[in-house]
Amino acid sequence: MAYTCELSPGQRLHVDNIGEQTVVTLSSGSAGQQQQSTSRFTTGAWVQPPQMFGTEQGLIIQLTTAQGVQHLQLQGTQMSWMAGNPTLSNAQLMPMNTVSSTAGSSMPSMQPMQPMQPMKPMQPMQPMKMGNMEMNANPMEMRMGNMEMRMGNMNGDAPKPKFCTQCGTPVKPNDRFCANCGHQLGA
Repeated sequence: MAYTCELSPGQRLHVDNIGEQTVVTLSSGSAGQQQQSTSRFTTGAWVQPPQMFGTEQGLIIQLTTAQGVQHLQLQGTQMSWMAGNPTLSNAQLMPMNTVSSTAGSSMPSMQPMQPMQPMKPMQPMQPMKMGNMEMNANPMEMRMGNMEMRMGNMNGDAPKPKFCTQCGTPVKPNDRFCANCGHQLGA
């Protein structure tokens, strides 16, 4: 039989005796986030249900086993074995609830997490226009008045220059040589 104790909203302690081991799992969770840490101690089989006490130093779990009374201490998120018997006269007895043991595991039953919904594909960017300026993303183009700039093209061919790269004179897409300086275009 396993036992749980609600320490605070979203924080739970789960204690189970599996064979000769006592398995203690501290779980905490909030919306979108869950954490847990598990510690195992060789204590022997329990002969009585565990008891948990709240003290100024943290929580103490008292285990009564065939080997005698043993104590585990939880301080923050750290679990440790206690040597000797602590004074529990001023300690507060914490309520523990029984839960079905999960054979071979200390995982407390938690609400299953829901998978994220797949993201919708982004819509293609629409051309933008402001006055005499126009921008397009596919292919990347920008026009402003009689100027035009284009990056890449859809058919994979090398872009044809609109100006001679040697002297800057405007050229036509079918020109093979610059009419001003004779520079070979597109070579």
